[in-house]
Amino acid sequence: MTHEPQLREQVGTAALIGALAGAALVGPRSLRARLLGAAVAGTALAAGEAVARARQRPGEIPALWQRIAVSTALASLPTWPVSRSVDPRVVGAVTGMVAGGLGVRPQKVALGPLVGLVVGGLSRPRSPRAPVVSAATVFAFRTISAVTFRDEQVSLLAERVQAADLPFVVPLESRSRYVGTGYVRELARALGGTYEAEVQDIGIVASLDDLAGPDFDPATVDPLVREFYEHTTRFTLDIVPEWRQWVRPGYLLYRYAVARPLGQASVPMNERETRRGVRSRIDTITAEGNDAIAVRGWIRSYADTDEPIYVGIYTTYRDADRGYVSVGFPLPQSSFTATLLPRARSGGGLVLTSRSDLDQPGHYLTYVDPESRELTALGVLGFGEELDVYVDDAGALRAEHAFWLFGIPFLVLHYRITPKSDVTRVTLHP
Repeated sequence: MTHEPQLREQVGTAALIGALAGAALVGPRSLRARLLGAAVAGTALAAGEAVARARQRPGEIPALWQRIAVSTALASLPTWPVSRSVDPRVVGAVTGMVAGGLGVRPQKVALGPLVGLVVGGLSRPRSPRAPVVSAATVFAFRTISAVTFRDEQVSLLAERVQAADLPFVVPLESRSRYVGTGYVRELARALGGTYEAEVQDIGIVASLDDLAGPDFDPATVDPLVREFYEHTTRFTLDIVPEWRQWVRPGYLLYRYAVARPLGQASVPMNERETRRGVRSRIDTITAEGNDAIAVRGWIRSYADTDEPIYVGIYTTYRDADRGYVSVGFPLPQSSFTATLLPRARSGGGLVLTSRSDLDQPGHYLTYVDPESRELTALGVLGFGEELDVYVDDAGALRAEHAFWLFGIPFLVLHYRITPKSDVTRVTLHP
């Protein structure tokens, strides 16, 4: 059940969005008309939010009709300053492209601009203001999508629970709007403990033995694969991205509008970008009075500018008789976690995958309350990934990191993993 202070905040936010949207949709009329539009729309959206939250049951996200109403209101705001002289078809197509890109799946990416063109074309005789076209486009797109794509995309797993209740989530958020390569240093200041940058001879996991389970026997792993996981900093990584064409427009929008300003999850678009070189290091936090490493942050960035590619917090845990790897990607006041199941691969390789019928592997978006530290977590359904690390026929270490959306592959990162020449090699147990 939603706590009363949180409910007031949610209803207040909806009222503010509705008021701004009402003023935008009324347009440059009299002040009285704009105030009336703001009052009516703000009251309506706030009332809808209150009803939706009151009817929300455990394990559910707010009702679809309210989510459509809020997104429709939000759509009117970016085009508020746009002149009436702009062709409505252009406004509709651009709005639809953004809405479709946020929908991620290829069918929605294609549907968004089409809906926008139709809405803009129907609006052309009266040449309405851009906010009206944008709002109508999003309303039509969301309504058609709800009827056409009926499978659930997200599910509410838990609301305001303790971190111990969600062992498959990494509850480490960014306390600022920018994550960046200094995240672990800032985290150490917030958590306490001893921070160490660019630790030498350390791995993203302490030991593969922690991952033993029915599907994985660490004793079968090739020594070079084991060394990579337990001593990651002994290696350099070269990335060759392979994107599917249909996802490029949506990803480009996400990259420039979200990833780069955020300093997180900015994957290279092509091999030309990766020729800049990839800098890979692991920063750690050690708890006070304890020699054990509490936080391992694997940071990958471009070598020439140190622009972040990934900032991931790597952890392992056990549930029943299985070990898992959970990777948390910090976001502002939240975290995106990939929990992966280890599986043996022929030839001594290791596969980490979220594609499993078990209840732990998967992807989770978690909000961390800044005061109580309670978690509210969503399961991100339809997103899948698999990391395959192996030794090829020539004895070289390779990795293929594949991603899917709703079962459709959209990206493979090909890694060339090369031992550094300036490290002391050791004999690892098989």
